[in-house]
Amino acid sequence: MNIRVAVDDVSARVAAIVAELQHLEGPMLPILHRLQEEFGYIPEVAKQIIANALNLSRAEVHGVITFYHDFKSHPSGRHVLKLCRAEACQSMGCEPLADKIKAKLGIDWHETTPDGAVTLEPVFCLGLCAQAPAAMLDGELHARLDEHCLSDILAEVRA
Repeated sequence: MNIRVAVDDVSARVAAIVAELQHLEGPMLPILHRLQEEFGYIPEVAKQIIANALNLSRAEVHGVITFYHDFKSHPSGRHVLKLCRAEACQSMGCEPLADKIKAKLGIDWHETTPDGAVTLEPVFCLGLCAQAPAAMLDGELHARLDEHCLSDILAEVRA
């Protein structure tokens, strides 16, 4: 019973957001951004609601969601750690650091630790090429990463 109520509440909120924004020219991205802001991810039920409102197929909506890396299909952890994997960061050793991060957290890209503390995401340029390798934790940039910085970042997200 409680699960059904929760699903109905999510569907109702999704429908309200879609109704509010569907009049815009090119409304899908504004709708998806608002849903992501509201829920922290795009609920599965939203795909059909958006498709019906915009006269699209569910597959078309799914295609847009999966094309853009910032749209999530499930909730992220309390902290989101994004590690740059662009060329400058690669040349400065981001791959060995990424391997260490994944090993210490016990997760891979796009996964969340079992305790829900950290989600690990790859990104392809944070604009800190001259200070590579770089990462972003909860919107805060970290440059010139090394194992020491990595330990501090991981301690921060585990606190």
